Amino acid sequence: MKMIIAGGGTGGHLFPGIAVADEFLATNSENKVLFVGTERGIEARLLPKLGYELGVITGAGIKGRGTWGQFKSAMLLLNGYAQSRKILKEFQPDIVLGVGGYASAPLLLAARGMGIKKIFIHEQNAIPGLANKILSRFSQRIFISMAESAALFPEGRTLLTGNPIRKEILWRFQERQRKVGDEFRILVFGGSAGAHRINLTMLEALPHLAAVRDRLVITHQTGEKDCEEIRAGYQAQGVKANVAPFIEDMAAAYGAADLVICRAGATTIAEVTACGKGCIFIPYPYAADDHQRKNAEALVNKKAGFMILEEELNGEVLAGEILRLKANPEALAEVERNARSLAHLDAAQVIVTEMVRADL
Repeated sequence: MKMIIAGGGTGGHLFPGIAVADEFLATNSENKVLFVGTERGIEARLLPKLGYELGVITGAGIKGRGTWGQFKSAMLLLNGYAQSRKILKEFQPDIVLGVGGYASAPLLLAARGMGIKKIFIHEQNAIPGLANKILSRFSQRIFISMAESAALFPEGRTLLTGNPIRKEILWRFQERQRKVGDEFRILVFGGSAGAHRINLTMLEALPHLAAVRDRLVITHQTGEKDCEEIRAGYQAQGVKANVAPFIEDMAAAYGAADLVICRAGATTIAEVTACGKGCIFIPYPYAADDHQRKNAEALVNKKAGFMILEEELNGEVLAGEILRLKANPEALAEVERNARSLAHLDAAQVIVTEMVRADL
């Protein structure tokens, strides 16, 4: 069988697609996968390294843009639709899966227009975006990561699968590495591109952590733009930190962490629950429909995470939460157990099985 996975732009959309692709290829050596994305997304940089072929189309968001911006986006989408039809004719997929991002809508709409029956979408967030709401009208099945989004999709065609997790996270993660003395290890990241506000706030928090500075070991993914500034900031304050623009081995980083400080994208939530990690979520406040806040609230309401809203975020507040959790290992352990109970470790397998056996 042949499958097209459409979408990307960010790791949050792309990584679940990669997990599904890996599972699909593992089920049958004759299966083939083609990703379809844009030149600007993370897929253009990452997929060639993983050995996956990428078809490129144009695409852009429409929501939240002015009149001229909406017009330009509409033109890009129309062009992307035409490009998608060409790709579909050449590849002749049996299955089309949309995982979100600018390439998802034009490719799935083109597949619908060409009479392809096995069309599916995966929604990662608690609040679905406009594109997936539209695409759900003709998708054979809608796979969702969080139960909170179920009410916004057709009941009979919606399945709670969880968010597919990269195999390296599942295979290589170890629940807990041996602690070294009284070290408290913190993993900080803001997604594949980093998060400027979180980066700066971590530096602002360090003076308030002076009493435990010698016991902190921090791993911090900053993104390319902030890396040198943040590395210099840790050095200036004498805090032990491994600062990098991008962490290749996230399984090892999760495994070493006593506490994670991060955004609340759907893929991040899937990974930290799979690893059973206590997290301080700092949702990105400008995400569409404030979905990162809803993602984080879904865990906080189940006592499976902590949250600081960006409007309330400063160095003193963040340091206070770190100190509180360091001093209360029992509370942190309870959150870890609750987070682990929410994990869907077989999400990729369930999605592939459902797509392959779906009736035409």
